[in-house]
Amino acid sequence: MTDTRVVDMHVHSNASDGTFAPFALLAEAKKAGLSAMALTDHDTMDGIAEAAAAAEELGIELVPGVEFSTEYKDCEIHVLGYYLSEEYPRLRAKLEEFRDFRSTRNVRMVERLAEEGFSITMKDLTKRAPDSVLTRAHIARFLCETGQVPDIKTVFSEYIGEHCRCYIERPKISPVEAVVLIREAGGLAVLAHPVLYSLSDEDLRQMILEMKDAGMCGMEAVYSENSPEDETRFRQMADSYGLLVSGGSDFHGTNKPDIKLGTGKDNLHIPYSSLQAFKDLRQA
Repeated sequence: MTDTRVVDMHVHSNASDGTFAPFALLAEAKKAGLSAMALTDHDTMDGIAEAAAAAEELGIELVPGVEFSTEYKDCEIHVLGYYLSEEYPRLRAKLEEFRDFRSTRNVRMVERLAEEGFSITMKDLTKRAPDSVLTRAHIARFLCETGQVPDIKTVFSEYIGEHCRCYIERPKISPVEAVVLIREAGGLAVLAHPVLYSLSDEDLRQMILEMKDAGMCGMEAVYSENSPEDETRFRQMADSYGLLVSGGSDFHGTNKPDIKLGTGKDNLHIPYSSLQAFKDLRQA
């Protein structure tokens, strides 16, 4: 009998920069017909407990995960971790370090925006999103919703995107360091959305080799921003390096309104067999 189950292995809640609380996110996953979903918030696993409770209640399989922000040759690279234990001491310490810095970083970016003439305070942001971990996405939404900028893209491209005048650098680890940490915490490491990186083909392949040598097992070859040609290329690349193929929408709720849970920009179909391959690897 054909297995028709579908999954989404890259999803964000309001524990980072998504707009759905974990329970609501699982309800959306149920509505979308997903059999399984990976919660992969940026540099935090704070939403996992609530998501796990919701998944059990709704009958959906939850993959506990995280998405690390790293840097390679001045390019921001994201690394997904699946099935890692948030109780692993070194992982907890690193996530707490990221969380603590995020708080001071937000304050400094808001101060710079105020110096630019924008009407914005941390109190404003907290009032609008009292139960969220505040991120640059919240800052951008506030400026848009208060009519101070025309759209979110403008906020990032002119003010708080990398190298812009109100941007504050954050501490980053290398992709290899992220892979090692994920593996130490009992997880599986996957390169997220290679289509987004401004690396040469040579540099991308070199990075993949280094990450594989450190224990990376997969690559997100199926992704919302891929063209059909991109997907073919990355599937072939994953195969050439002996990596499993992962796939995800990168759903953020209304922060990325053109991306739907499970189907991305209506260009995704991620069969359960993709997740099963990772589960089989864990048991090997």
